[in-house]
Amino acid sequence: MAELSVAHLLGIKYLNRDDLELIFETAAQFKQVINRPIKKVPSLRDITVANLFFENSTRTRLSFELAEKRLSADVVNFSASSSSVSKGETLVDTVNNILSMKVDMVVMRHPHPGAAFFLSRAVNSVIINAGDGAHEHPTQALLDAFSMREKLGELQGKRVAIVGDILHSRVALSNILCLQKLGAQVEVCGPTTLIPKYIESLGVSVSYDLDHTLAHSDVINMLRVQHERQHLRYFPGVREYSQQFGLTRARLEQAGHPDQVIMHPGPMNRGVEISSDVADGPQSIILNQVENGVALRMAVLYLLAAKQEVPAPAETPLSV
Repeated sequence: MAELSVAHLLGIKYLNRDDLELIFETAAQFKQVINRPIKKVPSLRDITVANLFFENSTRTRLSFELAEKRLSADVVNFSASSSSVSKGETLVDTVNNILSMKVDMVVMRHPHPGAAFFLSRAVNSVIINAGDGAHEHPTQALLDAFSMREKLGELQGKRVAIVGDILHSRVALSNILCLQKLGAQVEVCGPTTLIPKYIESLGVSVSYDLDHTLAHSDVINMLRVQHERQHLRYFPGVREYSQQFGLTRARLEQAGHPDQVIMHPGPMNRGVEISSDVADGPQSIILNQVENGVALRMAVLYLLAAKQEVPAPAETPLSV
């Protein structure tokens, strides 16, 4: 059986093209599993996974938890607000205490960039990065690319636009890296104040005009404005932002591409970066992204467990 080249999922930057193809192939098999009447497989039976979320999360935490339970893993959920971290305990001490309870894998979201990388060097466990500050969010990028391939086929040469708060977005960086490995052309679009100065060094094009971007893109991935990470005022107000960079039905019709794919990693601010009729419209694959997130995360968990030579039951997803 093919295996990943990495022992942890810390970021897209550490994966190669073969890793991406293996993850997508495995996710496709798991998507068939979760659409059956019996949705569970015993692939991670007797494996314990700890979900450590030091930032608030709904979609990602629930998606990981459901993926773990579909694989028959034992699941431990950890919230920083109700833990000893709030009393001053260090990250390594917290995780080591959890691991001493015989936890095999750790899924972690943390507000500081590089936290997952740091932890992978400090503790003896499989680490999966569920988002580290404004740095990376690898499973979101993987499920986004998986969803695009389902809709469009191969992404080689496809034009993908990422629109919105690029400066504070971990989703944007991971998507850029993932899409480029798959041969797509990436453009970022948003207010001047929300586009990082270094972004062109990543090999992407930059636009400050949404209508111009819509005119030549195959996929539009809308991002929300992340007010919780902003300590300055980056634009006059929500109304002005929506007028310039909000995706509406009128804008889509003006672009004249009825096959254009609309995406959003969530949570959505309806009426700000995207209107309800677009989010719920025929070009949107937003709910497909949510469904694919479970299958994709099942694939990542399964492949990393296999990489660590975790004892596996006789029945694997390849034989169900």
